[in-house]
Amino acid sequence: MSKRFFGDIGPVRFEGLKSDNPYAYRHYDPSRVVMGKTMAEHLRPAVCYWHNFAWMGTDMFGAPTFERPWDGETMKGARAKADVAFDMFTTLGFPFFTFHDRDVVPEGDGLKEFGRNLAEMTDLFGKKMQKSGTKLLWGTANLFSHPRYLAGAATNPDPDVFAYAAAQVKNVLDATHKLDGANYVLWGGREGYETLLNTDLRREQDQLGRFLSLVVEYKHKIGYKGVILVEPKPQEPTKHQYDFDVATVFGFLQRFGLEREVKLNIEVGHAVLAHHSFEHEIALATALGMLGSIDANRNDYQSGWDTDQFPNNAAELVPALYFILKAGGLAPGGFNFDAKVRRQSIDPADLLLGHIGGIDVCAAALVAAARMIEDGKFDALRAERYSGWDRPEAKAMLAKGATLEAIASRVAKEKIDPEPKSGRQEYYENLLNRYL
Repeated sequence: MSKRFFGDIGPVRFEGLKSDNPYAYRHYDPSRVVMGKTMAEHLRPAVCYWHNFAWMGTDMFGAPTFERPWDGETMKGARAKADVAFDMFTTLGFPFFTFHDRDVVPEGDGLKEFGRNLAEMTDLFGKKMQKSGTKLLWGTANLFSHPRYLAGAATNPDPDVFAYAAAQVKNVLDATHKLDGANYVLWGGREGYETLLNTDLRREQDQLGRFLSLVVEYKHKIGYKGVILVEPKPQEPTKHQYDFDVATVFGFLQRFGLEREVKLNIEVGHAVLAHHSFEHEIALATALGMLGSIDANRNDYQSGWDTDQFPNNAAELVPALYFILKAGGLAPGGFNFDAKVRRQSIDPADLLLGHIGGIDVCAAALVAAARMIEDGKFDALRAERYSGWDRPEAKAMLAKGATLEAIASRVAKEKIDPEPKSGRQEYYENLLNRYL
């Protein structure tokens, strides 16, 4: 392209809290060390391909509103799109990016041409990654947009659709492996149902479990060292999706013996749709040893659907960052900005501003969460609350060989009659706000 898409903006750099420059970071200093790691190492921020370069501002009521200098349905347009994408990655200074196969190339006439297109773009990405230093956080296959997937991919009643989806995933996993992607994600966008009247739940979940097992088996066969991730979401586009939330997915993985092979990519907006807080999903994933990576965004709480807005409230992110830091961090996962500018934000610069604000909010939350841990007050208060379980008689109740009748006998003998104790929720909430 003869003219740069972002004009003369960039590169975006850290300028601190006193800066009035809208194209500068005020909180995100990639080289700042927090708890032994730089901010860049903690957050591992990524730009997603789909919202930034594949979505043209459409919604269910209106036509595209964005004017982009590329055609997404030709390989010439795909190459032009890649030029802008890598310019954006380097302008922001983000170390990672993410993509679906359908974001980066047209399908063409059938799977064979689709595969050739993806292989060509994989080679182009490799060259651009080497030149720019940008890395791939994760790749994935789009198994939900094409009409062939209207009834799901792995869970489809038509076995030919299952086979096509498997071939498509193989191609993208090969590409991710070739690009040394840190992770590979599976999101079951249409792996669910609209009505139980035409659905065989057991059959569909068995199909989904076998599909995921095939992916894991192929990963090991080709020597891919990255992490396989599943991304929970309760509904939308289907009425009910089988990957409803962290707890549901963990149970599903255990059923098929995959809990040590697969981790979770947790999205803020999806947690909200499941009527959970983001920190709940993070805390549960860390407790289960399943935390893999993050899709950073937010929903409009009034809308009731997945609006994929950029995060803009550090206070909401602090508890989640706290649990992430307590678990030792995200790597090889990261913070993928699965967020899109609003339909009225039609200027190229808006794409940059969304990411600048988003990573600044995450950086501010990171610093606050680190202060919580370094201060030690929360850990001490929590330990005090559960300190009764350190007594020998309490430990004995949980030990192998304990019996219900022995516990009941001790209660009667010692005349145990416990008094209620305050959970002090308000104190904890007030204490959290001191770190903001």
